[in-house]
Parts: sequence; structure tokens; C-alpha cells
Amino acid sequence: MWSRISQIFIVNPKNDAPDNCLAAFIPMELIDANYLSSFKFKTRKWKEIKSGFTHFANGDIAFAKITPCFQNRKSMILKDLPNGIGAGTTELKVLRPLCNFISKEYSLFFLEAPYFIEEATFKGTANQQRIISGYLEEKLFPVPPYKEQERIVSRIKDLFLYANKYGEAQERLDNINRHLNIELRKSILQEAIQGKLVLQDPNDEPASALVEKIRAEKQRMIQIGLLKPKDAITTVIYKGDDNRYYEKIGKSVVCIDEEIPFEIPTTWKWVRFGQLANLRIGKTPARGESAYWSKGIYSWVSISDMADYGIIKDSKEKISQKAKDTIMGQIIPAGTLIMSFKLTVGRTSILEVDAYHNEAIVSVKPYYDYDNRLRDYLFYILPVISNLGDSKDAIKGKTLNSKSLYNLLIPLPSIQEQNRIINMIMRLFDKINA
Repeated sequence: MWSRISQIFIVNPKNDAPDNCLAAFIPMELIDANYLSSFKFKTRKWKEIKSGFTHFANGDIAFAKITPCFQNRKSMILKDLPNGIGAGTTELKVLRPLCNFISKEYSLFFLEAPYFIEEATFKGTANQQRIISGYLEEKLFPVPPYKEQERIVSRIKDLFLYANKYGEAQERLDNINRHLNIELRKSILQEAIQGKLVLQDPNDEPASALVEKIRAEKQRMIQIGLLKPKDAITTVIYKGDDNRYYEKIGKSVVCIDEEIPFEIPTTWKWVRFGQLANLRIGKTPARGESAYWSKGIYSWVSISDMADYGIIKDSKEKISQKAKDTIMGQIIPAGTLIMSFKLTVGRTSILEVDAYHNEAIVSVKPYYDYDNRLRDYLFYILPVISNLGDSKDAIKGKTLNSKSLYNLLIPLPSIQEQNRIINMIMRLFDKINA
């Protein structure tokens, strides 16, 4: 049969107990959001909580009447309370059965069912809506025979066991899928930096030709005053007759075999990051100087603005003309590659706007870059390179210092192979994301 809630339950009953009697106190945060009624309580003297709170006792059924706790099914059957009584948040509705032919667990599952939850109407502000007065009391409650109520409860619990197992399995699968995407990307990039992602073409000019073009460009920049001679010192990394790697710095030759993380094709070259590109570490205007931040018009990028392999079109914070003129200097143009090197090491993005950035980010401007191929190659491979081997000198905890940043070893293919690698990475990433 059908019955109104108010015909078979007392709604929000009152308790009576001595003032010094110990009782349970339950704020909303101690009520779990689940189907199987779990909660915790604090112990208080009854005189401290008998006024201004919602009363309940052992055997009562309670549920949250405010959003989103209502939709999250914060509900419970009260039991094991000190002296059998308690009080709690005023955002609870409490039901006390008027008769013994209503199963408490059956009643709880009714309150958690879509029929009760999804048909509710609310009033109040956007962030604090409550079910309207009378919704609970007038709601029709289906009342089967007591034995059938017990069978329904038993069946629900049995099915919940299967549902929980399925949910746990699905969660594990979702976690595998999330990590699989990440691991596939890492594998693709690992193949790329070792020269295994695309075939080498014997018609490509060797990477040594690109290194020479970089050297020549740096000399040109010295002549026109864009680069200091000390910043143009070129080292040469090569493999000796003993099959070990050496680095020639001026007239000095040092074995660096222990620094080399893996083998690369014979047409590739190992190059120090700082010799490949101009690296500019950012700044942060003083937070206490409001004139640097008020009326901000220039984008100021932090790591939180950077997504992995992302394009930056805007920033959360902006700096003022005063900050630009007194602290930040020349703005970094759109199209520049940036990389994080503190805390979140190796995250890369490309600026789509002129911007500044903080001191946890370095802007990367290759000295010689035909059609942005080297920029895009570094965009993809730097997250792998900058995190290779945390025992290497390049990595200091979760921070790359300026020296280790400059000394990062970059596996450099020819311009033509860079292009093939970029195209292949993009195609494979698209398939992963599809």
C-alpha cells in the first residue's frame, strides 16, 4: 500500500533528558555520503546541545536536507548513541517510526532512492538550497509487508556487494587507462629521443651541420652586439676511438661517458642545452608592491598557467606598466617555448601571446631554428630529457639550477629528421587522445 510519510513517522521528534546526561553530537562533516549509513559523533552534555540543534535517538532515520549533501545521500540510521540520544546539525530531517511494521533499513533505502532524491524541489540561494517544507511529509511511501521489506533489504545488500566490486574494478580500469595514456606518451618520446621513432634518411645532412649553423649564428650575434663572447663558447661532444664520449672545451678534453644516458644514431650529436638556445629565467615583481600588480596589462605566466604540451593564450595574473619598466625588461614574444624547471620540472608550453613569466620558468629561444622545427622538437622532448635519471647532476631534488639547466644534454638530430619526428609524435598523440 501507499502511505504519506507523516502518517507513519514522527518528523523531527524531540528528546527529553537530564541536563548532565551525556549525548551524541553529530555535525554534518561526520556523516558519510554513502548508501549504507555510517557516521561518527562527538560526546557532549545534553544541556549544551538540547537547544538550537536537531534532536534524534537510537532507531531514528536521518538525512541531510541541504544541497549538495541531500543529493550525495548523507543519511543514516542512528544507533549506539551515548544514553541513546543525541542532537546535530539543523540541516537534518529526522524520522521516528510510529509503528513496528516499518523496517528502518528499508526506510533508509527509500530516502536514498532516485524516486525520493530526484523528484525533490528546493528553495534558497544557489549555494544553500533546501528541500521545500512539506516535501518529506507529503511524499508517498510504498509500504510492502514487513517480511517483504526484509527481503528487499537483503537483496539490495547482496546487489551492493556486486556493485561495489564492479565499481572497484571500474576504478582500477579507469586508473589504468589514465596511466596508460601517460605511459604511452613517455614511450613514444623515449623512442623519439633515441632515434628509434622514425627511420634515418641517408640523404639528410648530419646534425653536425646544424651545430655549425648554430655556431655561425652565435658569431653573427656577437658581431651585431646581441650576444656576449662569453656566451658563445662552443664545446664539442664526440665519441673517441675507445668508444667513450668526450667533451672538448677550448684545449681541454674531459671524458663525460658517465653523463651520457643512452646511445643515439651516428648522424646525431649530443649538445648542451645552453649552447643550443638562449635560456632566459623569469622574475616575479614584489608582491608587496601593489603598483606592480594593480591595473595589470601584461600577461605574467606561472606554472599553474602551463598545461603539458599546451598553448598559453592568457595568464591568471597580469603585471602593470610600472613592473615592466622597472623590473621585467624586454617582453617575451609570442611563439616562444617555455619550460618549468622548479617543482614541476620539464613542463613545456608555447606562448601564443607576448608575456613575462616567473623565476620557476625558463624561456627557450634556439639560436638557429629553421621554420620552428627545433623549437617544436624541444617542446616535445624536454619533458623527458629534463627528468632523466634523478641521480644525474642535472637534477637537484625537484629543481634544476641554472648551471644544470645549461648543461642538460640534448640528443640532436638533423633538421629533416626533427621534422619527421615532430609529425610522427603529433600523429601518435592524436591517436592516443582519440
